[in-house]
Amino acid sequence: MTFLTRAGTTMAAALTAVACAGSAPGAASTPYPSVPSTASAAAPRLTDPRPCPGQTDVTCADLTVPLDRAGAVPGTVQLRTAVFGAADAPKGTLLFLTGGPGQPGVPFVRRIRERLPEVLAQYRLVMIDQRGTGDAAIDCPDLQREVGSSDTVAPTPGAVTACAATLGVKRNLYTTADTVADLEDLRRALGVASWTLDGVSYGTFTAGQYALTHPHRVRKLVLDSVVPLDGAGVLYEDSLGHSAQVLRTACREQTCGFDPARDLATVVRRDGNGVGVFNLLVIASIIDPKLDNPHFRILEAIHASASGDRSRLDGLVAGFSAPSDEPPSEFSSGLHAATLCADSRWPWGDASAPTEGRDRALKRAVRQINPATAWPFERETAGAQGIAQTCLPWPTSRPNQPAPRRTLTMPVLILAGDRDLSTPLQWARDLAAVTPRAELVVLPGAGHSTQSRSDGGSRAAQEYLLR
Repeated sequence: MTFLTRAGTTMAAALTAVACAGSAPGAASTPYPSVPSTASAAAPRLTDPRPCPGQTDVTCADLTVPLDRAGAVPGTVQLRTAVFGAADAPKGTLLFLTGGPGQPGVPFVRRIRERLPEVLAQYRLVMIDQRGTGDAAIDCPDLQREVGSSDTVAPTPGAVTACAATLGVKRNLYTTADTVADLEDLRRALGVASWTLDGVSYGTFTAGQYALTHPHRVRKLVLDSVVPLDGAGVLYEDSLGHSAQVLRTACREQTCGFDPARDLATVVRRDGNGVGVFNLLVIASIIDPKLDNPHFRILEAIHASASGDRSRLDGLVAGFSAPSDEPPSEFSSGLHAATLCADSRWPWGDASAPTEGRDRALKRAVRQINPATAWPFERETAGAQGIAQTCLPWPTSRPNQPAPRRTLTMPVLILAGDRDLSTPLQWARDLAAVTPRAELVVLPGAGHSTQSRSDGGSRAAQEYLLR
């Protein structure tokens, strides 16, 4: 569930949809120490203020935080921040959080200024390269090459375990709880009593966990392209099933004259290529939510394959799954793995579960999926896609520390595109149903990252933030 961009494959330049994440509520106690509060620590500071590259009216500075707040692993992490606007802005400070996990924030200041101009006439904008991203990104070359910023491309087990070995004990120090503590240090360094948070994709999880941990510091939230805050969704059943509606809606709009969902069901059962086709649809739905891009002609390719001509669809699948040349400074697949595997609620439990037995638990969970839920895909696709296959061999590590609360009590705007296959609409509806002060805006024809990719999304966010 990335926020904005992905480097192009051999078939297309694409935005990616990067990964579901979440903390496992009620996780059993483990030998790993929790992330302590920094409330009584010495006041953090922003150092080395300077103009951001290419934007002289934006101030970049560094926030130095402990690598391990429990003190077992020495060292610090330097996080780059960017600030645009005055400290006395009428509406206060807006912290905008990008996605992944694995994506930096500072490079996207210009984009947010373009998309939310009215908001930033009233707010001071703050963005941050979260730990493990940007100039200090975790670099796992094999994993980076195999998956880049894709959630759904499955890496080899060797690339996963090599990444974990490169990190060593530090793999325990990239949970969302660690980032929440970093953000609280950032708030204190800025000298603000409270602020507004806007998160996109995985940024919704980070923003939500911060708000559940520090509710009195949050005025309001915008959650765009929601990741479940309870850590569910890692098998992607909702996205697999939602693809039928997205395909059929696109077909009606294009008067295609056939049933692309039924054709897709035929193809994946015949060819066993469910993961590759799902990856294609997820990325394509971000580039072009209506699936009518003339360079891809995905509906026609699916129909031709079902009719016996596999060449076009096979070419698209191969192109969108091709090795990535995206550098870790733009998206860190290593950080993505370390955080997702710590944060999420897995069929085998949390990240502290031994690797032995995980495969059996995953297969059992896949067998329990109602086939109708995953159709037109086979339910086996749920266990074979990249999120599950990344964390299946990830070594035992510290699970994310659950937030002390379970319900968001501040005003929350939830934005969802009805064509989003990365963070499907059902996830947004589920969160809205348990959030007392939630306002859900569903954007017809929109896909992932609505504020960046949809005029309706940016307009809804601006109207809400300016109330």
